[in-house]
Amino acid sequence: MSVRVAHGVPEAAWFKSSYSTGGGGECVEVAAVADVVHVRDSKRPAEAELSFGYAAWAGFVRMAAGR
Repeated sequence: MSVRVAHGVPEAAWFKSSYSTGGGGECVEVAAVADVVHVRDSKRPAEAELSFGYAAWAGFVRMAAGR
């Protein structure tokens, strides 16, 4: 895992969780580009992001889903 500022990720590649209400609550945005999944804070998109390989991201999603 690395933390870095998003460069070269097209803005159109980012999407918010379907659970986001749009009411100003905390939410993350995700962009899958090439072999990396980028995650950033929707309120601070120009700041640092987390980047994961697909296997690490899949493991995180499984753990978060309780499977």
